[in-house]
Amino acid sequence: MVTLAQRIEALRTKEGLTRPALSAALGLPRNAIEKFETGRQTPTKEQQNKLADYFGVCLAYLQGESDDPTRQDTWMSRALSGASAHDDEDEPAPIRRAPAPKPKPSMQNQGSSGGILTALLANKAFHDTIKAEILEVLRTKEGQDLLAQIVKKEIDRQK
Repeated sequence: MVTLAQRIEALRTKEGLTRPALSAALGLPRNAIEKFETGRQTPTKEQQNKLADYFGVCLAYLQGESDDPTRQDTWMSRALSGASAHDDEDEPAPIRRAPAPKPKPSMQNQGSSGGILTALLANKAFHDTIKAEILEVLRTKEGQDLLAQIVKKEIDRQK
C-alpha cells in the first residue's frame, strides 16, 4: 500500500518540482513538503486538500487509499454530460492539471479493496450502470434539490 508521504513525493517528482517550490506554490513553510515526504509530519486535512487540488487528484488517491486519481467532481461532470469516462482523457482537470494517467493494474493489489475498486472503475459496464443510476436519482425531486444546493455552494464559493 502506498503511503501519503510516498504519494506526495511521486506526484511532486512527476511534475518536476522541488520540495521548496511545491511548498511555496501551496503557501506552506519552505520545509513543509520535506517533512511530509519523510513522514516527520502529517499534513493537516486542509493541507491535504490543497495538495489534492494542486495535483488534480482525489483525496483518497493522495492518501494512498485508492489507485484511481479521478476526482469525484470530474467523474460526476462526465456522467452528467453523457460522456464516457474515457472520452476526454486529454482534457485538463477542472482544477489546474491534466488528469493523471490511469493506474496500472497490479496483481498484488487485487486482494485489497483498492484493487477491487480499481478493477470496477476500469469496467465500462460498471461505469454505464453507475451513470444510469446517478442520472435516475438526479431526476427525482430530492436529486434536483441536491443539485440546486451544489450549484448554489459553487457560485458562493467562486464569489
